[in-house]
Amino acid sequence: MTTSSTPLPDDALIDSLVTLAAHLATTAGTLVRDGRPDQVVVADTKSSPIDVVTAMDTDSELLLRRLIGAARPHDGILGEEGDAVTGTSGLTWVVDPIDGTVNYLYGLPSYAVSVAVVAGEPDPASWVPIAGCVYRVPDGATYTAGRGRGSYLDGRRLTVNDAHPLSHSLVSTGFGYTVERRRAQGAVVAALLPRVRDIRRIGSAALDLCAVASGNVDLHYERGLKPWDMAAGQLIAMEAGAVVTGLHGRPATEQMTVAGPAASVAELVALLEVLGADDGP
Repeated sequence: MTTSSTPLPDDALIDSLVTLAAHLATTAGTLVRDGRPDQVVVADTKSSPIDVVTAMDTDSELLLRRLIGAARPHDGILGEEGDAVTGTSGLTWVVDPIDGTVNYLYGLPSYAVSVAVVAGEPDPASWVPIAGCVYRVPDGATYTAGRGRGSYLDGRRLTVNDAHPLSHSLVSTGFGYTVERRRAQGAVVAALLPRVRDIRRIGSAALDLCAVASGNVDLHYERGLKPWDMAAGQLIAMEAGAVVTGLHGRPATEQMTVAGPAASVAELVALLEVLGADDGP
């Protein structure tokens, strides 16, 4: 990850941004939880018929945008469901109103509201994450982090697991929404599975990265993460001691994101490079 040319916030501002990120995520999360109907229906689709949007995705993001605009009117906003807003402060809020929409659709308990603020361009290749919160909606678990401040789950300091060989590592991943992308990702998983302790597919990249931070998995890798999928989770993992990177010496981007303790990440990155995990559709 390259360093932004934008001056970074001072300590007091970072603390206030962490507090605001947590307020935003928990407020939107309360809307998502309390407003969930007994039967959720698909309101729209995006990249494919299985890449779904619900009415609550839209409502949650509208609430986040309204709250950010009131509290930080000069900041930019980048969200999954709406147009990007360019700010003048050098800071941009990167929000996912429901990360894990398919889990939300089916009533599975792994979905979250993800809110982060980054310095510089809102591009994972060059941004500097400053503050973030991932709020797991069904049970209210709240992950927070500030640059240089560490990461926390409900106030408890988080630390990644010690590095283990791949053969003793629990690895999480996720899949894209097109047939071609899934076919390629399935081939990578088939080659990887005999080399690791086991594979998990949680269905929310934000929560996957938080699971790395909390030690509930050892490693996470995924191709296709959008900025809003990774902004808060990336910071939470990094502040817990994780390395978050791409392949071939590149930063973590949509092309590939790998997170975990440094030695384990190095081993997984080497294997993913051999498998061509960032090639193809």
